[in-house]
Formats: sequence, C-alpha cells, structure tokens
Amino acid sequence: MIPRWANGSSAGSVSTLLEAVSRASGQPGRLTESRGISYIGCFVLGMGFVITPEEARGWIDADPENADVLFPYLNGEDLNSRPDLSATRWVIDFNDRSEEEARRYALPFEHAAAVVRPERQRLAPSGGFALRKPLPQRWWQFADKRPGLRAATAKLDEVLAIALVSKTVMPLRVPTGQIFSHRLAVFATDSYALQAVLSSSIAFSWAVKYSSTLETRVNYSPSDAFETFPSPAESPALDAIGRELDETRREIMLRRDLGLTKLYNLINDPDVAHDPDVETMRDIHVRLDHTVMDAYGWSDVLLNHGFHTYRQMQRWTVSPQAREEILDRLLEENHRRYTQDNEVGLSCAPG
Repeated sequence: MIPRWANGSSAGSVSTLLEAVSRASGQPGRLTESRGISYIGCFVLGMGFVITPEEARGWIDADPENADVLFPYLNGEDLNSRPDLSATRWVIDFNDRSEEEARRYALPFEHAAAVVRPERQRLAPSGGFALRKPLPQRWWQFADKRPGLRAATAKLDEVLAIALVSKTVMPLRVPTGQIFSHRLAVFATDSYALQAVLSSSIAFSWAVKYSSTLETRVNYSPSDAFETFPSPAESPALDAIGRELDETRREIMLRRDLGLTKLYNLINDPDVAHDPDVETMRDIHVRLDHTVMDAYGWSDVLLNHGFHTYRQMQRWTVSPQAREEILDRLLEENHRRYTQDNEVGLSCAPG
C-alpha cells in the first residue's frame, strides 16, 4: 500500500522494510520532529521537601536569599482543579547544589535535614541503605531533577502542561519559575498553534488510543501519545484558534470559579443546555477541530460533532466514524514520517 501522501519516489529496501515492519505491527514510531519537547516533571522523592506557602514566605522574609531555593510546586490536581492554575504548595529545590552550597540557605536546609534525610537514609534489614545509590548520599537533592526539562524551558516565560492522569487530556498554559511535579507532562513551548493541536479531538483520539485508560481517566504517556503524534505544520489559523481557546476558557474558569475538570464536565454533559459559556466552548472546539483538520489537508472528513462515547468517556467530540478515519490517517502519516526519519538517518550514516 502506498501512503496517500507519497510523492512517487521509491524508498530504499531497508527503509521499505522498516515501514513494512511498522505497518505490520499496527503501531506508530517515535518521530524526530517531536524530540526535546515533552518532559515529565521533577521526581522529588521526599514529602519533606514540600512546604506550605506560609512557610515559604516566612523563610523568604527571614532571609531573601532563600528565594533561590523555594518555588511553587505545581501538580496534576492543581492543574485540573484550580481556576487560576496556581500551585497550592511550595517546594525546597537545591537543584544540583552541593551539600556545602545548600547549607547556605539555613532554614530550608535545616528543615530538609530534619525531615528528608531520615526518610532518604533509612536502613534495610540487612543494615545497608534501603534506597538505591545515590539517593541516601545526596539526600538534599530531588531523586530526578530533570535537567533536560530545566534547560529546555530556561528561556521561556510560559509552557504547556497536561496532568498525566485526567479526564480532559487538555494542555494548559502555565508560567515557568515553578517546579513541575512528576505527575505532569510539560511541553517546552509557548506555541498557541501547538496548544490548539493538542487540545483537538484529533490529538485526544490519538492519546486515548496509545495511552492506557482507567474508567473515564486517561494515563497520558508523552513518549507514546506525543512523540509518535504527527502534528501538522503551524499556521496563523492554528495560532488564532489556540489563543481564542486559551483566553476564553481562562476568563470563564476565573469568572465562574471552575477548574478544568469541572468546566469540561459541563461541556461534555448533554443535559447542560442553554448555558452561554458552555455553548461558546463547544463552538470553539468545533472550529478548532476543523482548523486542525484543514492544517492536515483533511477537510474532506465529515466530523459530525456531538455527544459520543469512546472507552467509557462521553464527550462533545467528533463522530465515531470520523475518529476512525482520523486515526487511520494519522497512523499512515506517522509511518510516512517515520520512514523519512530512517531514510535521513541512513543517508547520514558514516561510510
């Protein structure tokens, strides 16, 4: 079968074999274009690092330099439930500082030494440390500091984030300058166009198919749901609808004191009618889906939005027939790009 986007050129035998194997498995491959964008947040491993906002403010008041190691700590629950998307807790983050450097921040270090160190350095029945090296030895540092995430977001004021477990699987725009929990997928971009694509029924269908689900919740996997997803090229139209979605939704959430999950429970409830805000959001998502389909050049697919159920999740979304067609085309496009990636890799190989 020749992909509908094929340009007529014949692929090399090895590339053809790779594509054939990929197609035979029915699984997508990870794409070069998606590398270095999606990350999992920091794995703290030690609730003693987590403090209240009041404690953080008190320590900063006592010594302003403590602000160097104290940050809001955003987790999935905050992202899904708080209208302003703010963190309810703070965290002590010494990052990769040495123990000597961490000691300069007296109050945070004393707290971590009293609460984190005993947990990290607890002993196994054998007499050795219960935790693997270097967790006991470097007890004042996070278990995984995510240096790649920090480097990728260092020059950004905002990023996109998705709670790894959620009903919505919806990216939200949040500020940097805070620590993201390991229960978040963080995208090192401030692109409204990509926000539009990831907010679409197209991306949601792909995420549900290639992530695990638990009743009405999706366990989002960045490696399986994003790194394999063949995004369309960015465009002014995608940027415009992404901005409209973000700004309109933010205003509604703040005005009505609704978190993301509660808002989308209304949007996806067929019994909610004659609510102007809900109708506005449904209309935006219809136009957003059409804009994304236009970006792929797939305007011929009839989306037929309505209330449809997929894997126990009822949503305001495209019809089952449209979803199947979209998934088929996405997989075919993934295979096409995956083959191109391998052709480039082979052509650049030494010798």
